[in-house]
Parts: sequence; structure tokens; C-alpha cells
Amino acid sequence: MKERPLMLLSNDDGFSAPGLAFLVDVLRPLGDLIVCAPDTARSGMSAAITATVPLRMRLISEEPGLTIYKTNGTPVDCVKLALNYLFKDRKPDAVFSGINHGTNASVAIHYSGTLGAVIEACINDIPAVGLSLDSHTWNADFEPSRPLIRCLAEQVLSKGLPRGSCLNVNIPNTSDLKGLRLCRQARGRWVEEFDERKHPRGDHYYWLTGNFYNDEPESEDTDMHAMKEGYVAVVPSCIDMTDYRLMQQMQGWDLK
Repeated sequence: MKERPLMLLSNDDGFSAPGLAFLVDVLRPLGDLIVCAPDTARSGMSAAITATVPLRMRLISEEPGLTIYKTNGTPVDCVKLALNYLFKDRKPDAVFSGINHGTNASVAIHYSGTLGAVIEACINDIPAVGLSLDSHTWNADFEPSRPLIRCLAEQVLSKGLPRGSCLNVNIPNTSDLKGLRLCRQARGRWVEEFDERKHPRGDHYYWLTGNFYNDEPESEDTDMHAMKEGYVAVVPSCIDMTDYRLMQQMQGWDLK
């Protein structure tokens, strides 16, 4: 008898986040799930790991097909701990991270704890998918994305992903999703501002604010454009950050 697919789920919004609960509900019919997620929000952690304090992992609940753990670590810590202690006998068939409350399109992939977990799985040669909804509201409506997420997950489980590759999936905040669209990562940047305030004791402190700026608003093949048009943006990404075009150009440099 063929084994049911085994999946690891994580996120950066914490183990109690509605986005993670929804993802569990979508994927549970497809296989057995082990959730290992931070005990509280760890957004913007990227590839951060914990090295100065002990990590702790606590079992929250266990039932047939679904086991949930929380840790005091980052999303990457969660994946590392899970792969080393929860998957000793069998490697997961796929890792899914999210669904994040807030988009991780364009350059946000570099800051995202959601994608940090994905990249860690990718480094370990496990097919991995990061999912994010373009809404920071805690009671955001994830339901319109259900059939599209399931469709993509079924494809990943049956076909796998090339070694060193992963998927960054971003969902527009609309009830009228048009489908999945393969696209590239948009070139953009955050125009950052800091809200400076003064503490009653005299010290100054700062809250990071700012807005995203799309450097190519007219391009129609990007994740930003796909989301604007009502499509779920699917960006194939890889962990090899080598710039092969620049490498070729530098062959003519006088490097001693």
C-alpha cells in the first residue's frame, strides 16, 4: 500500500495564525502533516537562526494525520529542528510555509521569514512552497484561494521540484481570483521611513515604516502585475544566487 504524502508546515506569523490554520485545512486531505512553527510572530526574520539561547520545542496537539509543535525559534530554526528531530525516519515529501498575512512579492522574498523557511527546506533538497496573502488583517479571507492552493500542492507532490528550486506564491486580496500565473519577481524596493519618537525618560526610539516602490510598473510578466490583475502569482525561485551573466562579462576583466 502506497504511503500517504508527508508534509512539514511552518510560517513566520506564529503557530496560532489563521493563515497557517487555513493551510492545514487545505492540505490535510492530501497527506499527513507535521506543523512546526514559532511560538509567536517572527516576521521579517529572513534566514535568521538562534545561536545565543537554547531552543525549545513543545508538542501542542497530536491526532491521526496532524501533529503540531511550537518553538521559541525563528522559521528557519523550526525547519532545522523538524528535519533533525521530527523527520528522522522519513524525509518530508514537501514543505509549505504560510499562509503569510501580508505579501512577499518582489524583493520582500529577501526579508521574509516565510520564505526563510522555504529556502532552508530547499537547501535540504526538499520541494518547498511559500504562500502569502496580500492582507495584514488577522481575519483576512483566505477561502477564495483554496482550490488554487490545492491544485498547486497536488502538482508539487506529484511532480516535485528541481533540486535547489522553490516556489514563492503570492495571493491578491480579492474574492474573484482568476487563476494561477507563472511569472518573474518584480524589481522593486522599499522606500523606508522611520517614525522617530521620544521616550518619557528622554531617549529617542524609532518605528520602521515606509512604502513599496515598483521599479517597473509597466512590465506585464511580474508577480506585482499578476496580482494587480487578480491572479495568484507563482514565481519559481532558486537558492543559487550566482549572477552567471556578470560572471561571463567578468571573464574579460584583468583579475590577477
